[in-house]
Amino acid sequence: MLKQKLRLVVVGNGMAGIRCLEEVLKLDAERYEIAVIGEERHPNYNRILLSKVLQGSASLDEIVLNPYEWYREHGIALYTGERATRIHAGERKEVETASGLRIPWDRLIIATGSSAFVPPIPGVEKKGVISFRNLEDCSAMIRASETGRKAAVIGGGLLGLEAARGLLNLGMEAEVIHNASFLMNRQLDYTSAGMLRRELERQGMAFRLNAVTESITGVGRAKGLLFADGSRTKADLVVLAVGIKPNTALASASGIVVNRGIVVDDDLRTNVPGVYAIGECAEHRGIAYGLVSPLYEQAKVLARKLCDKPSEPYKGSTVYAQLKVSGVDVFSAGDIREEAVDVAQRSEDGIRGVYRKVTMREGRIAGAILYGDTSESGALLKLIRNEAFVAALSSASGEQGRSGAQEAAAALPDEDKVCACNDVTKAAILMAVTDGGASTADGVKQATGASGSCGGCRPMVAALVEYAKSGGVLSAKSEAKEKKPIEEALCDCMPFGQAGLKAAAREALRALPSEASAELSELRLVPEKKWAEGCEICRPAVLYYASGGLSKNEAEPYSVIRNHARAEAAVHTAGPDGRSMPPSEALSIGSRWSARWKAATLPASVEAAVSDGPGYPAGVLVRDIGLKRCPAGWELYAGGHAEHPVRQGELIGIAHNAEEAAAFGEALLQLYREDAYYGEALWEWFARTGLRSVREALSDRGLRDQLADRFERQTQSVSVIN
Repeated sequence: MLKQKLRLVVVGNGMAGIRCLEEVLKLDAERYEIAVIGEERHPNYNRILLSKVLQGSASLDEIVLNPYEWYREHGIALYTGERATRIHAGERKEVETASGLRIPWDRLIIATGSSAFVPPIPGVEKKGVISFRNLEDCSAMIRASETGRKAAVIGGGLLGLEAARGLLNLGMEAEVIHNASFLMNRQLDYTSAGMLRRELERQGMAFRLNAVTESITGVGRAKGLLFADGSRTKADLVVLAVGIKPNTALASASGIVVNRGIVVDDDLRTNVPGVYAIGECAEHRGIAYGLVSPLYEQAKVLARKLCDKPSEPYKGSTVYAQLKVSGVDVFSAGDIREEAVDVAQRSEDGIRGVYRKVTMREGRIAGAILYGDTSESGALLKLIRNEAFVAALSSASGEQGRSGAQEAAAALPDEDKVCACNDVTKAAILMAVTDGGASTADGVKQATGASGSCGGCRPMVAALVEYAKSGGVLSAKSEAKEKKPIEEALCDCMPFGQAGLKAAAREALRALPSEASAELSELRLVPEKKWAEGCEICRPAVLYYASGGLSKNEAEPYSVIRNHARAEAAVHTAGPDGRSMPPSEALSIGSRWSARWKAATLPASVEAAVSDGPGYPAGVLVRDIGLKRCPAGWELYAGGHAEHPVRQGELIGIAHNAEEAAAFGEALLQLYREDAYYGEALWEWFARTGLRSVREALSDRGLRDQLADRFERQTQSVSVIN
């Protein structure tokens, strides 16, 4: 008997909602019967590229992301030109539309996006006043350019500048009206904004700054603007580009909690069971996002939740912006407010028209502004997201002020994401060129999706294409990862290598009935054989993978902690001067680890060392995990090995105090437990995974806290020795 599908309804046919559906279809295409309600009479299109349409560099057809054929191929019922008016969440769950349609649902996603904010200026209702938000607005501006001579654009932010550049391309004069002292004042500083203004003036754009619009003049039709200081300007077209407001009317009418946006938790749930919200209409932790990357991150998290796949909760996004105006490269990310941060690095090259500024807060990278050369944007964005220490700037960008797309492309690690919107790495882009035959940035976009959404990564995509064509290649490790070779079977019992066995064991465990979850003997990785019928090679590995590293058994690997602190009296030995010493933090950390590690299953035996400093050697650099006091706090090392082949541990990071250091080490151990293969020593796992990957994972404070928390929860039944 076929299992009846659940009914999933998406209200909103925009980028966030449809990206969520794409992810759902990848994860479990047969799970839902899907319907989409869209107020516009179009399939899903790339709203971010409307400015490209206005500027004449893209056609309306070229910005369509999902043509009508896509909906038909996936069996999705699409209702265009329909406005949802109420969500019924009682015994009969239905969405009601303005035309009288009632569409039933079991799960519902509100992805209604946002609308242009219309300021309360007298005259905004007149003909010739247009917002710049959708295809209809874009078409109206193109028609207006056929008869009008001059346009006034109210708003000197991203959208206003892109609209003004498009109007110039259409043959109109464009004057930008801004109520601040410099352009893009939320994303730029005075210096970079000045460089931007001079370049746009060179292109023909005019500006009126510190201008407060009093009213829109004209009888019936807009003829110009009157300002608070009594001055005026003439205009045949007035474009409003002063911000957006989340579309929350449907939620408000349906009893869903609304603040500025539709309030959601870390699982993107509203207060109504079964109803979720993502995209520009949603408000998460007090923030409503208006950029594509956060919306896609939300979509991915929600899709995994809807398909019952393991997923970390959504904890917010780092906001960044990139101006899409021909001939101008501008990037801004993080916190660049002068009153909130300090300057870490700043350089300006007036001859080349290049400006670079990186901000910091308490020694950690907080934000960045790039003008003229945005090739470092990907590397800097990663550092900002990870709240990296400012010392990382030297490895990310070499000498202060250096630039060059080729150099940045070569320096970027293979595994780093170039296109955050579409989850495309440097390695995938190089493979598209070297193996896939792509020879241009457009070819890479077609093959991988990179730069196909917001377009902000296009300079780096283009640089990588040139880098690959000039002989730049993947590392052997990255190439092997991209090509995904077939694993050699671990034994004759199971047709899996280590990675395949791990995935199959966990999947088989999920398939067991809940009442049988303790009966691991019933576990089947292949239909014809139970796990217990395996051999001595695969049987212990299956047990470890299936248990998730949480249960004990007599044959499991063990952990050993070696403490060496100046508090040797605490362990009944003499101190360096022959006198008994009081207990130290190093001994306390070692005792805590010793107690907790006894409760943890491990892929292989692990040794750790904790030292109170250089005068008290404990073999920190030749242990799997080493912790040593230093002037800045505590240094954490990993990957050491005292026997052949002898390996020196590598520095993972620095903790400020003993509590943070103990949790840092536990996060590292948890990462090893979750990622390593059974029987793989920590130093072997470290060599396979790579210093960069481990360091970057643990430099993400959110992920590190989650790892440490999981480790603590899984070992909480064990008493800790202080």
